[in-house]
Parts: sequence; C-alpha cells; structure tokens
Amino acid sequence: MRKLSYYVGMSIDGFIAAPDGTYDFYPVSESLVKDFFIAEYPECLPTHVRQHLGVDDLGNKHFDTIIQGRGSYDAALAAGITSPFKHLRQYVVSASVDPAIDPDVEVVSGDVVAKVRELKREDGLGIYLAGGAHLAAQLLEEIDELVVKLYPMVIGAGVPMFSAEFGTFAFELDSTRTFDNGTIVLTYSKKS
Repeated sequence: MRKLSYYVGMSIDGFIAAPDGTYDFYPVSESLVKDFFIAEYPECLPTHVRQHLGVDDLGNKHFDTIIQGRGSYDAALAAGITSPFKHLRQYVVSASVDPAIDPDVEVVSGDVVAKVRELKREDGLGIYLAGGAHLAAQLLEEIDELVVKLYPMVIGAGVPMFSAEFGTFAFELDSTRTFDNGTIVLTYSKKS
C-alpha cells in the first residue's frame, strides 16, 4: 500500500503560510536547494521550477502523485499555470475549480478521504500531500508520514499546519537534517 506524506514548510511557531496564504518569505539557501530539494525530493519542485533549475529530467524518488487543496493550487493559477506538476499525477481538492481546467489535473469535489484510500491501494510511489491546512486536517487519519521543513523564523500568525479539531495523533521521529541557513528537516512516521 502506498503512503500519504504531508511534505510541508513551517515556521517555528507552526505556520505554513502568512494570513494571506503567501509563503515566499521562508529562507532558502543554496545547500537546501541542492542537497535537499534537488537531491532528495526533486518531484516536489513544480515543473516550471525544475526547468528553470535545469533538473526537469530527474526521476521521481518518493512520489508519483500529488494532492493539493484549492489554496495551494491557486498559487499556480495566479502565475497562469494550470498544470504545476506535470511530472506527477495531479489531484486538486475543490468544489469550485472547473473540472475541465487542464487535462493533466483531476479535480476532486467529493469524498477526499475515499479518494486518498483508493489512491493508496494502487501500485506506485507515494502520494505527496501539498496542503493546505484544511485539507491536511481532513486527511489527518490517512497521513502516514510528515516531512516538515522547519524554517528558523517566527511569524506570529498565519495558516497553521493543520486546521483541525483537538485530537491526538502520534508520530515517531525518523530523521533530522540541518542546513546551513538553520532550516531543519524533520521526518516522522505515523505511530502504529
């Protein structure tokens, strides 16, 4: 069975984006880009970024499918991009996105938990949950892994990692990696 991984960047105080949904203020260093984004998770870079960096020929290492919410997808739409991850099977969870927006994008407007369970039963690499907080909360019980890029910043307010009701969900720390700009990548597995 494939696993669902929530791969996300976050401030020290637990926010994945500013109150307006932007996240371009997070510090990126050459080491983080080369040694993590490109070397470890090239499939998590949008197609146009991969092309800009000259790494669009790299194979997928962890994921062959992405599922994202409307807010995450809107960032691509704002740039005029309807298929931001051409190198992955793309699902956008939304009741308002036109299902015919792009032939490479499948819009999920129904039961997202059922859809993720269906995807998990298929053969292939893992499923990349790209956010946001509301979608992550809906899928919390289905998340098998957290890959958290913890940026050395406090932003005070914004979009939390999860917008969920109180509950406890245990995860085990699998690994940590520290980068030259102070970013720490924490990888957790769902505790059985």
